[in-house]
Amino acid sequence: VQLVESGGGLVQAGGSLRLSCAASGSTFSINAMGWYRQAPGKQREVVAGITSSGGSTNYADSVKGRFTISRDNAKNTMYLQMNSLKPEDTAVYYCSAVANYGLKYWGQGTQVTVSS
Repeated sequence: VQLVESGGGLVQAGGSLRLSCAASGSTFSINAMGWYRQAPGKQREVVAGITSSGGSTNYADSVKGRFTISRDNAKNTMYLQMNSLKPEDTAVYYCSAVANYGLKYWGQGTQVTVSS
């Protein structure tokens, strides 16, 4: 499974961005997916997760009510709609996928920078 993120960039505080994560390869084996982020000098943290069907989602407290995770299995793509962005949301955002047998895959990351 290969994962490629896109959609990052520079945005002012209060603005919005939409991240995409396109999966390829053995996509039939993908189950849950999620978004993580890592800010400079900090550990990678989970942002949001979504089940294989998209029927259940969960969010870190810091992004609840501002971010929305979704996926389109027909397009093998996952999204993260980020609204009301704050400078503390600045980080490299990674998508991840959990496949059969617990195998976990990561994308290369996309930079999100929120200016104050």
